[in-house]
Amino acid sequence: MKLSKAQYDEIAQFLGHVQPTRQSLRKLKEKFPSQSQSTLLSIFSQEYQKQIKRTHAKHHTAEAIETYYQRYLNGVMKNAAAPVLLDLANEVDFAPSLMARIVLERFLQEKEQAIPSKTLINSMLRDPSQIPDGVLANQVYQCTVNDCCYGPLVDCIKHAIGHEHEVLLREMLLEKNLSFIAEDQLRAKGYDKTPDFILEVPVAVEGHIIHWIESKASFGDESSHQAYLQDQFWSYWNRFGPGLVIYWYGFIEELDCHRERGILLKDCFPTDIVTLRHSMAQR
Repeated sequence: MKLSKAQYDEIAQFLGHVQPTRQSLRKLKEKFPSQSQSTLLSIFSQEYQKQIKRTHAKHHTAEAIETYYQRYLNGVMKNAAAPVLLDLANEVDFAPSLMARIVLERFLQEKEQAIPSKTLINSMLRDPSQIPDGVLANQVYQCTVNDCCYGPLVDCIKHAIGHEHEVLLREMLLEKNLSFIAEDQLRAKGYDKTPDFILEVPVAVEGHIIHWIESKASFGDESSHQAYLQDQFWSYWNRFGPGLVIYWYGFIEELDCHRERGILLKDCFPTDIVTLRHSMAQR
């Protein structure tokens, strides 16, 4: 689904006035019923991540960390069963999973008298039963399962969705009898930055030659697309020639401005592929 910049800005502006909760997501769907749920969910997640990045530093000062930790201790002392960490995260407008990480790290630092490794923190966030304190383990669990945009549960879902769309794209290429080399095969040959699929025989899409296809199970907004251009797409273009990016959940239509330079954007698998075999048969 393509959105104009104005349509996208209207959605982003609405999200700027609501908290990142499932209730807010329902309000978003009611406000913009003509947009697909998957598109709105992707925009919802990306806009919230931008907000968190803007405010991340203030939640990680020594003063803020100590304040959060003491509020956690006081809260569970009064009622260990109450969602103390989750309520605190919502109150200060911070992602629940990230709040859980701050308090868990501070707890382990006090317990072990040393700064815990990121590996240990990540392991405990994925499996709170590893946390050597039952109350904190339950608090961390409440945060991770109620976080719409961050945390190990969300990461797992995003990874699964991304893989699902790569498999879908592979099946579509096979259905069209297009020969390709997949990313894992390219990495085995020593390539570091590779698109998901390189076409062994280039095709034409809407009059543009395509050598490779990249699958993105997300919405293409301005900031994410510019980052992808810099970190991935132009590198692919330099090595393999012009290519196609599929944003399965849509994109801002004004971003599709590099077609003549060799990067085409679509929100679905193209239906008008012209292959070398077809073009030769027409002669």
